[in-house]
Amino acid sequence: MRIGTTLLRAAAAVLVALGAAGAGAQEYPARPLRVIVPFSPGGAVDGPTRVVASELARRLGQQVVVENRPGAGATIGAEAVAKAVPDGYTLLLASQTNAISATLYAKLAFNAVEDFAPISLLGREPGVLVVHPAFPARTVAELIAHVRRNPGKVDYASSGNGSGQHLFAALFNTMAGVAMNHVPYRGSGQATTDLLAGQVQVSFPGLAGMLGHIRAGKLRALAVTGTRRSAQLPDVPTLDEAGVRGYAAYVWMGMMAPRATPAPIVARLQRELVAALGAAEVRSYFENASMEPVGSTAAEFGAFFREEKDRWAVIIRETGARID
Repeated sequence: MRIGTTLLRAAAAVLVALGAAGAGAQEYPARPLRVIVPFSPGGAVDGPTRVVASELARRLGQQVVVENRPGAGATIGAEAVAKAVPDGYTLLLASQTNAISATLYAKLAFNAVEDFAPISLLGREPGVLVVHPAFPARTVAELIAHVRRNPGKVDYASSGNGSGQHLFAALFNTMAGVAMNHVPYRGSGQATTDLLAGQVQVSFPGLAGMLGHIRAGKLRALAVTGTRRSAQLPDVPTLDEAGVRGYAAYVWMGMMAPRATPAPIVARLQRELVAALGAAEVRSYFENASMEPVGSTAAEFGAFFREEKDRWAVIIRETGARID
């Protein structure tokens, strides 16, 4: 009888433990979440992230704190998440900059692909090819012809060596068969200031931040970098339509967690993020920011991230861009 009683008590203890574990899993999230944005406040993906985070918080019943950790091509914030406890409470807002940095930086303290668990591709925004109003070209064809007639005399601004703006323009150079000079800045703010002042003639920034300048006549939009025209600038062609066949490039944003984050937590976050993208406030914000909501599966985002890494790696090798 003693042996039977002991076995019954042991079995009961196991059941209690399993029940507690199950309850613990069901309790996620039991405390606030943190989303690390590896860019400065007010950037192209910062605002959309905060809107999505607010809706995600409502759906999860927990606060979702957005923390900016800019610097070093988004690698400072990414490293913080890569080394965080994989419990679903620390997430990374990833963008094309993370995919670019995977090749651009010769030495990283983490693996930009393998150290993360993709959750969902949230949205994407086309870039826009803009020129100063005093610049003689009014179409993409005229721009290409002007650059060819004036080799070494046309400058384009970017927010930094290896940035999306840099590589969007480098891709254009390659596909259009031209050679504009790259003028890198430390951030998009100064690049835009000098572009507006006419110190540089051309740039490929994100569309949303340029709409006000374009509508005010301070910049001229020649084309958008997406696969279709923007509802915000319906009269502006895509680069493909303008003659650079096959050109397509986007500023995009997605959510990732540290590698080894439990699959049920990743699945829960993916479902809630997709649902958050369907909220009226989020959709309205995205539309006004010229962003297209996506809401992919985790597997789709993982495959997309690898494709982006490989795609920009080719351009990085061709341009010789490197940061050690």
